[in-house]
Amino acid sequence: MEDREIKEFKEKYREIILKYLEHQDEEILYSCERLTREAMENRVSPEEVVNLHRSILEEYDADLPEYVSSSFDVLLEMMVGYGLAHMEHLSMRTEQMALRREIAQAEDMQKTMMKSDIPMVKGLEVGAVSVPMRQMSGDFYSFTNEGENKISVTLADVIGKGIPAAFSMSMLKYAADSYGGDTKTPSEMLQNLNAVAETNIADNMFITMFYGLYDTAHHLFEFASAGHEVGLYFSAKTRQFTDLYARGLPLGIDRSATYRAFEKEVEPDDMIFIMSDGVTETRTADGFIEREDLIAVFEERIDLPPQRLVKEVYDHLCKVQDYELRDDFTLICLKRV
Repeated sequence: MEDREIKEFKEKYREIILKYLEHQDEEILYSCERLTREAMENRVSPEEVVNLHRSILEEYDADLPEYVSSSFDVLLEMMVGYGLAHMEHLSMRTEQMALRREIAQAEDMQKTMMKSDIPMVKGLEVGAVSVPMRQMSGDFYSFTNEGENKISVTLADVIGKGIPAAFSMSMLKYAADSYGGDTKTPSEMLQNLNAVAETNIADNMFITMFYGLYDTAHHLFEFASAGHEVGLYFSAKTRQFTDLYARGLPLGIDRSATYRAFEKEVEPDDMIFIMSDGVTETRTADGFIEREDLIAVFEERIDLPPQRLVKEVYDHLCKVQDYELRDDFTLICLKRV
């Protein structure tokens, strides 16, 4: 025995066809959209609709031409295939929605794990902005108190995209947090993390990292790089920018790699900029942004407080890319005050 809903659907469909054959009024067709929803809710298959349509026409006209009746066989076969494809689509959509929920949960977990508060340090102002290209980021930055009068700043970028890259970065942050807190030199920190990365990440991935140690008592900045983007140093006295250049293999390539540390004395109002390649590889309509053009963007905003400065730089570089990031974007600014 048919369900009441199915019977009601068939009667409504019959009424639509008979009225339309009699009046040819397009207003009658508008009710089909609502009826289509009812068919889906009641799991009425496309082939059932075709059979229903044929039976109504045969009732309407007992002398229905044979070729019209036979043509429904072709339509019926098409709808059987369509129905199967539609069911597969619905199944895939359900799986996709479940996957999106899982990715959203993973994103929330990553944000919690990767969260790093902007430090409040006497004699130092800090600004940071980090925006993922997709839901999950392959960049991470952190600030850690490293004993008396010292604070570390870390910025890393995994070479790779998607969830595997994001989880590799989460693993590295956990390792960095485990090693932090006992004032390791930048060289030691990168060597320790390189061993972790070489053992634990896939062969087709590697990680670049900039690690700096700021001595707030003597205003000395010690830093090292594992293949990371070159930072910038702004001298308030000369109003000039210079590179914070450091060499080193990315993490995860060679377990025996060593990393050389460099030092920079920081004068009052001097600024340090550390960034990921989402900043340096900003792509405009004319191609990748040149280094001097990027410096000009900083120069225009150099007198702003660090947090406002990095935010306005991000807004500008996002605008020149038509608000479509090509990579994860992270920019950090340290200013001696």
